[in-house]
Amino acid sequence: MKRLTPKKRRAIRNRVRVRGTKEAPRLSVFRSNKYIYAQLINDEDNKTVVSASSVQLGKKKGTKKEQAESLGKLLAKSAIEAGIKKARFDRGAYKYHGRVMALAEGARKEGLKI
Repeated sequence: MKRLTPKKRRAIRNRVRVRGTKEAPRLSVFRSNKYIYAQLINDEDNKTVVSASSVQLGKKKGTKKEQAESLGKLLAKSAIEAGIKKARFDRGAYKYHGRVMALAEGARKEGLKI
């Protein structure tokens, strides 16, 4: 039997509790050293409804945390245009801290309920 890494176990443990529906998709976050990515996923249909990444923001000034907040705002605008008002936050294996928290706060500021 293959043993899972601690990061993978944390991600699975959080994913079990969070399921995305058509009305409230799952807001999944991936964080790399350079960029941050977020997508709204409908788990019932296994479809990505809206996605955004800090790559789309271009050469923005500011810290990674500020870029994550503006990414959250961008994602929330796209979600509201797609008719989504609520989402369930899936932080994956990351702590709700720093860039992950900034992304969620930015989405909340634009009107997405998390």
